[in-house]
Amino acid sequence: MPTPRHHLNRQRRRQALAAAPEDTAPRPRPRASVGVLTGPAPGAGRRPAAKPVRETAGAPEEDTAASGSGPRRLVPLVVLCVLTLLLGGFAGWAHGRAGELRDDPARSNTALTDLARTSEIKGQTGAAVAALFSYDHADTAPFEKAGKTLLTGKAVEQHRTLLGGVLARAAEQKTVITTTVTDSAVERIDGERARVLVYADQSSVSTAGTAKAGGKQPKAQDQGVYAGAMFAVDVVHRDGRWLVENIDTFGR
Repeated sequence: MPTPRHHLNRQRRRQALAAAPEDTAPRPRPRASVGVLTGPAPGAGRRPAAKPVRETAGAPEEDTAASGSGPRRLVPLVVLCVLTLLLGGFAGWAHGRAGELRDDPARSNTALTDLARTSEIKGQTGAAVAALFSYDHADTAPFEKAGKTLLTGKAVEQHRTLLGGVLARAAEQKTVITTTVTDSAVERIDGERARVLVYADQSSVSTAGTAKAGGKQPKAQDQGVYAGAMFAVDVVHRDGRWLVENIDTFGR
Protein backbone atom coordinates (compact mmCIF):
# COMPACT_ATOMS: atom_id res chain seq x y z
CA MET A 1 0.00 0.00 0.00
CA PRO A 2 1.55 3.29 -1.06
CA THR A 3 2.39 5.80 1.61
CA PRO A 4 1.10 9.37 1.56
CA ARG A 5 4.58 10.53 0.54
CA HIS A 6 4.72 8.18 -2.40
CA HIS A 7 1.28 9.33 -3.47
CA LEU A 8 2.40 12.96 -3.20
CA ASN A 9 5.46 12.38 -5.42
CA ARG A 10 3.32 10.70 -8.08
CA GLN A 11 0.95 13.66 -8.08
CA ARG A 12 3.85 16.10 -8.54
CA ARG A 13 5.22 14.18 -11.52
CA ARG A 14 1.83 14.27 -13.17
CA GLN A 15 1.60 18.04 -12.67
CA ALA A 16 5.13 18.51 -14.07
CA LEU A 17 4.33 16.46 -17.12
CA ALA A 18 1.09 18.39 -17.68
CA ALA A 19 2.88 21.76 -17.41
CA ALA A 20 5.79 20.78 -19.76
CA PRO A 21 5.61 21.92 -23.53
CA GLU A 22 4.70 19.38 -26.17
CA ASP A 23 8.15 19.38 -27.82
CA THR A 24 9.77 18.45 -24.49
CA ALA A 25 7.64 15.36 -24.11
CA PRO A 26 9.73 12.25 -23.96
CA ARG A 27 9.98 10.36 -27.31
CA PRO A 28 10.32 6.64 -27.66
CA ARG A 29 13.87 5.43 -28.24
CA PRO A 30 14.38 4.09 -31.76
CA ARG A 31 15.13 0.47 -32.02
CA ALA A 32 18.16 -0.72 -33.84
CA SER A 33 17.53 -2.44 -37.19
CA VAL A 34 18.64 -6.02 -37.39
CA GLY A 35 18.43 -6.20 -41.18
CA VAL A 36 14.80 -7.33 -41.52
CA LEU A 37 11.95 -4.88 -42.05
CA THR A 38 9.77 -5.00 -38.96
CA GLY A 39 7.46 -2.18 -40.04
CA PRO A 40 6.38 -0.18 -43.04
CA ALA A 41 9.24 1.40 -44.95
CA PRO A 42 9.52 5.16 -45.36
CA GLY A 43 6.88 6.39 -47.75
CA ALA A 44 4.46 3.70 -46.62
CA GLY A 45 0.97 4.28 -47.92
CA ARG A 46 2.19 5.33 -51.38
CA ARG A 47 1.56 3.03 -54.31
CA PRO A 48 4.84 2.06 -55.98
CA ALA A 49 5.36 3.39 -59.52
CA ALA A 50 4.49 0.92 -62.26
CA LYS A 51 7.53 -0.50 -63.97
CA PRO A 52 7.42 -1.34 -67.74
CA VAL A 53 7.27 -5.00 -68.40
CA ARG A 54 10.24 -5.90 -70.57
CA GLU A 55 10.27 -8.69 -73.11
CA THR A 56 11.60 -11.92 -71.72
CA ALA A 57 12.59 -15.08 -73.50
CA GLY A 58 9.48 -16.47 -75.23
CA ALA A 59 7.19 -13.57 -74.16
CA PRO A 60 6.25 -10.45 -76.24
CA GLU A 61 7.24 -7.00 -75.07
CA GLU A 62 4.27 -5.16 -73.53
CA ASP A 63 5.48 -1.55 -73.58
CA THR A 64 4.14 1.17 -75.86
CA ALA A 65 6.32 0.04 -78.78
CA ALA A 66 4.60 -3.36 -78.76
CA SER A 67 1.19 -1.78 -79.20
CA GLY A 68 2.28 -0.13 -82.48
CA SER A 69 3.97 -3.18 -83.99
CA GLY A 70 0.69 -4.47 -85.49
CA PRO A 71 -0.03 -1.53 -87.89
CA ARG A 72 3.63 -1.34 -88.90
CA ARG A 73 3.57 -4.98 -89.93
CA LEU A 74 0.58 -4.29 -92.22
CA VAL A 75 2.39 -1.55 -94.22
CA PRO A 76 4.63 -3.89 -96.32
CA LEU A 77 1.66 -6.11 -97.08
CA VAL A 78 -0.44 -3.17 -98.34
CA VAL A 79 2.44 -1.89 -100.48
CA LEU A 80 2.94 -5.36 -101.96
CA CYS A 81 -0.76 -5.59 -102.89
CA VAL A 82 -0.69 -2.17 -104.56
CA LEU A 83 2.43 -3.06 -106.56
CA THR A 84 0.84 -6.33 -107.65
CA LEU A 85 -2.23 -4.49 -108.95
CA LEU A 86 -0.11 -1.91 -110.77
CA LEU A 87 2.11 -4.51 -112.40
CA GLY A 88 -0.92 -6.55 -113.42
CA GLY A 89 -2.56 -3.50 -114.99
CA PHE A 90 0.64 -2.58 -116.82
CA ALA A 91 1.00 -6.12 -118.14
CA GLY A 92 -2.55 -6.03 -119.49
CA TRP A 93 -2.01 -2.64 -121.11
CA ALA A 94 1.30 -3.75 -122.67
CA HIS A 95 -0.31 -6.89 -124.07
CA GLY A 96 -3.15 -4.90 -125.63
CA ARG A 97 -0.76 -2.30 -127.02
CA ALA A 98 1.40 -5.02 -128.57
CA GLY A 99 -1.68 -6.45 -130.27
CA GLU A 100 -2.57 -3.02 -131.67
CA LEU A 101 0.92 -2.57 -133.05
CA ARG A 102 0.83 -5.99 -134.67
CA ASP A 103 -2.53 -5.19 -136.25
CA ASP A 104 -1.48 -1.69 -137.38
CA PRO A 105 -0.97 -1.71 -141.18
CA ALA A 106 1.90 0.74 -140.84
CA ARG A 107 3.82 -1.84 -138.82
CA SER A 108 3.58 -4.38 -141.65
CA ASN A 109 5.00 -1.88 -144.17
CA THR A 110 8.27 -3.25 -145.55
CA ALA A 111 8.94 -0.44 -148.04
CA LEU A 112 11.90 0.80 -145.98
CA THR A 113 13.29 -2.58 -144.94
CA ASP A 114 12.98 -4.73 -148.07
CA LEU A 115 15.08 -2.68 -150.48
CA ALA A 116 15.20 -5.34 -153.20
CA ARG A 117 11.42 -5.65 -153.32
CA THR A 118 11.02 -1.88 -153.24
CA SER A 119 13.36 -1.48 -156.20
CA GLU A 120 11.49 -4.19 -158.10
CA ILE A 121 8.14 -2.48 -157.53
CA LYS A 122 9.47 0.91 -158.60
CA GLY A 123 10.97 -0.48 -161.80
CA GLN A 124 7.90 -2.44 -162.89
CA THR A 125 5.47 0.33 -161.94
CA GLY A 126 7.45 2.96 -163.84
CA ALA A 127 7.48 0.82 -166.97
CA ALA A 128 3.77 0.06 -166.65
CA VAL A 129 2.79 3.73 -166.25
CA ALA A 130 4.89 4.76 -169.26
CA ALA A 131 3.23 2.09 -171.44
CA LEU A 132 -0.30 2.73 -170.19
CA PHE A 133 -0.21 6.50 -170.73
CA SER A 134 1.75 6.70 -173.99
CA TYR A 135 -0.03 6.56 -177.34
CA ASP A 136 1.06 6.75 -180.97
CA HIS A 137 -1.71 7.02 -183.56
CA ALA A 138 0.57 5.36 -186.13
CA ASP A 139 1.27 2.33 -183.91
CA THR A 140 -1.41 1.59 -181.34
CA ALA A 141 -0.36 -2.02 -180.66
CA PRO A 142 1.89 -1.27 -177.62
CA PHE A 143 -0.85 0.84 -176.02
CA GLU A 144 -3.49 -1.82 -176.52
CA LYS A 145 -1.22 -4.58 -175.23
CA ALA A 146 -0.41 -2.60 -172.09
CA GLY A 147 -4.13 -2.16 -171.34
CA LYS A 148 -4.70 -5.91 -171.57
CA THR A 149 -1.65 -7.17 -169.65
CA LEU A 150 -0.82 -4.51 -167.05
CA LEU A 151 -4.27 -3.65 -165.63
CA THR A 152 -6.54 -5.55 -163.28
CA GLY A 153 -9.62 -4.89 -161.20
CA LYS A 154 -11.19 -1.46 -161.31
CA ALA A 155 -8.09 0.04 -162.91
CA VAL A 156 -9.32 -1.29 -166.27
CA GLU A 157 -12.36 1.00 -166.23
CA GLN A 158 -10.41 3.89 -164.67
CA HIS A 159 -7.83 3.77 -167.48
CA ARG A 160 -10.54 3.71 -170.15
CA THR A 161 -12.30 6.72 -168.57
CA LEU A 162 -9.12 8.78 -168.24
CA LEU A 163 -7.99 8.30 -171.86
CA GLY A 164 -11.33 7.95 -173.65
CA GLY A 165 -11.67 11.59 -174.71
CA VAL A 166 -7.94 11.93 -175.45
CA LEU A 167 -7.91 8.94 -177.80
CA ALA A 168 -10.93 10.22 -179.73
CA ARG A 169 -9.14 13.47 -180.58
CA ALA A 170 -5.78 11.75 -181.08
CA ALA A 171 -7.13 9.76 -184.01
CA GLU A 172 -8.33 12.92 -185.75
CA GLN A 173 -5.28 15.04 -184.95
CA LYS A 174 -2.81 12.21 -185.39
CA THR A 175 -1.46 12.83 -181.89
CA VAL A 176 1.56 11.25 -180.26
CA ILE A 177 1.38 11.16 -176.46
CA THR A 178 4.56 10.33 -174.56
CA THR A 179 4.70 9.74 -170.82
CA THR A 180 8.02 9.50 -168.97
CA VAL A 181 8.24 8.66 -165.27
CA THR A 182 10.74 11.06 -163.70
CA ASP A 183 10.50 9.79 -160.12
CA SER A 184 8.51 7.43 -157.94
CA ALA A 185 8.28 6.45 -154.29
CA VAL A 186 6.89 3.31 -152.73
CA GLU A 187 4.67 4.46 -149.90
CA ARG A 188 3.69 1.05 -148.59
CA ILE A 189 4.32 -2.63 -149.18
CA ASP A 190 1.87 -4.94 -147.46
CA GLY A 191 2.46 -8.50 -148.52
CA GLU A 192 1.43 -8.86 -152.16
CA ARG A 193 0.18 -5.28 -152.45
CA ALA A 194 1.89 -1.93 -152.64
CA ARG A 195 1.12 1.74 -153.19
CA VAL A 196 3.40 3.86 -155.36
CA LEU A 197 3.48 7.64 -155.79
CA VAL A 198 4.41 8.55 -159.37
CA TYR A 199 5.81 11.77 -160.88
CA ALA A 200 5.72 11.94 -164.68
CA ASP A 201 6.22 14.32 -167.58
CA GLN A 202 3.73 14.15 -170.48
CA SER A 203 3.94 15.60 -173.95
CA SER A 204 1.26 15.66 -176.63
CA VAL A 205 2.20 16.53 -180.21
CA SER A 206 -0.09 16.57 -183.24
CA THR A 207 1.47 15.48 -186.52
CA ALA A 208 -1.48 16.47 -188.72
CA GLY A 209 -0.67 19.34 -191.15
CA THR A 210 -1.52 20.96 -194.42
CA ALA A 211 0.38 20.37 -197.63
CA LYS A 212 2.29 23.24 -199.08
CA ALA A 213 2.28 24.18 -202.71
CA GLY A 214 4.74 22.12 -204.68
CA GLY A 215 3.80 18.80 -202.99
CA LYS A 216 6.05 19.15 -199.95
CA GLN A 217 5.50 17.10 -196.71
CA PRO A 218 2.79 18.16 -194.27
CA LYS A 219 3.79 20.72 -191.71
CA ALA A 220 3.02 20.15 -188.05
CA GLN A 221 0.19 22.27 -186.80
CA ASP A 222 1.70 22.85 -183.33
CA GLN A 223 4.85 22.45 -181.36
CA GLY A 224 3.21 20.19 -178.74
CA VAL A 225 1.87 20.50 -175.20
CA TYR A 226 3.97 19.57 -172.18
CA ALA A 227 2.79 19.10 -168.62
CA GLY A 228 3.76 17.41 -165.37
CA ALA A 229 1.57 14.89 -163.61
CA MET A 230 1.47 13.40 -160.14
CA PHE A 231 -0.75 10.49 -159.12
CA ALA A 232 -0.66 7.23 -157.17
CA VAL A 233 -1.21 3.66 -158.25
CA ASP A 234 -2.00 0.58 -156.20
CA VAL A 235 -0.30 -2.52 -157.54
CA VAL A 236 -0.76 -6.21 -156.79
CA HIS A 237 1.71 -9.05 -157.35
CA ARG A 238 0.35 -11.79 -159.63
CA ASP A 239 2.16 -14.44 -161.64
CA GLY A 240 5.54 -12.83 -161.00
CA ARG A 241 4.44 -9.34 -162.14
CA TRP A 242 3.13 -6.20 -160.47
CA LEU A 243 -0.20 -5.19 -162.02
CA VAL A 244 -1.97 -1.86 -161.60
CA GLU A 245 -5.30 -2.38 -159.80
CA ASN A 246 -6.17 1.20 -158.87
CA ILE A 247 -5.34 4.67 -160.26
CA ASP A 248 -5.66 7.58 -157.83
CA THR A 249 -5.50 11.04 -159.45
CA PHE A 250 -6.32 12.81 -156.16
CA GLY A 251 -9.72 14.01 -157.32
CA ARG A 252 -8.59 15.48 -160.63
